[in-house]
Amino acid sequence: MEACCLSSNSFTKAMEIVIPSMKPRIFVQPKRSCAQFQIKKAGPYSTATCCQSQSNSPSPSSRDEENSSIDADWRSFRARLVAGEQAFPSQEPSPTTDPNTTLNQPPSVSLGDKWAHAIPEPEKGCLLIATEKLDGVHIFERTVVLLLSTGPVGPTGIILNRPSLMSIKEMRSTTLDVSGTFSDRPLFFGGPLEEGLFLVSGGDGVRKSGVFEEVMKGLFYGTKESVGCAAEMVKRNVVGVGDFRFFDGYCGWAKEQLRDEIRGGYWAVAACSPNVIGLANVGSVGLWEEVLGLMGQKKVW
Repeated sequence: MEACCLSSNSFTKAMEIVIPSMKPRIFVQPKRSCAQFQIKKAGPYSTATCCQSQSNSPSPSSRDEENSSIDADWRSFRARLVAGEQAFPSQEPSPTTDPNTTLNQPPSVSLGDKWAHAIPEPEKGCLLIATEKLDGVHIFERTVVLLLSTGPVGPTGIILNRPSLMSIKEMRSTTLDVSGTFSDRPLFFGGPLEEGLFLVSGGDGVRKSGVFEEVMKGLFYGTKESVGCAAEMVKRNVVGVGDFRFFDGYCGWAKEQLRDEIRGGYWAVAACSPNVIGLANVGSVGLWEEVLGLMGQKKVW
């Protein structure tokens, strides 16, 4: 995967992208505010109002913890069901089979740290994998997009595998480098629409801050509104600098636009484990091929 060479003003304007072989459609939206990303607004990071330590956070009830665990693990449960169906294709039961003891009990299948499988509809936290119909569309060719939201305004996401050759400091992106904490972090091209976003991996410390939106288990995103709090959390050793990945720009679709593109064969949709995204993998080179391999496909079309 070629790296995107960025200049300091590469993403100051939204870009017009026309996908071939469809009735002309411009991939550009008006500049959207951070409010659409549903990030809880925090005060200045110096006040530390948004970054409470775990010791100061109220302890959730056992019911809350149970509900959180169930909500976080449903993707893994579904993945085990899919893997079980692939490993043990359904067969007609014999006359001597007791349906109460077999048909209602799916086979136990263990999952590795990395897994991915196709799903029929886009959902928050899924991956969009570009198909051959996007070959030649440089921005989206062989991209893997993480869908952050499917909200009422329209789906939003970020391209995971378009690293730049420049750091935040070199790009002079002051909105993503409030205190210099992240100045040496590489900056990724997240999409043609204007906005600075970041992903962060972490556990209860990140979740209990109440500032970031959880995309999938242990993976959160934030905007320029919450980068000050992110820097404060690094100073408090709640997370490390290496747990962040920063993006210049994002992808956005009108309410039904993405579904139309999926039906048209421009994107394949997949669920995956958080380890597939792997924020520590700075380049993400080969992610497109890796996801296809995990799905057991050489192609997605």
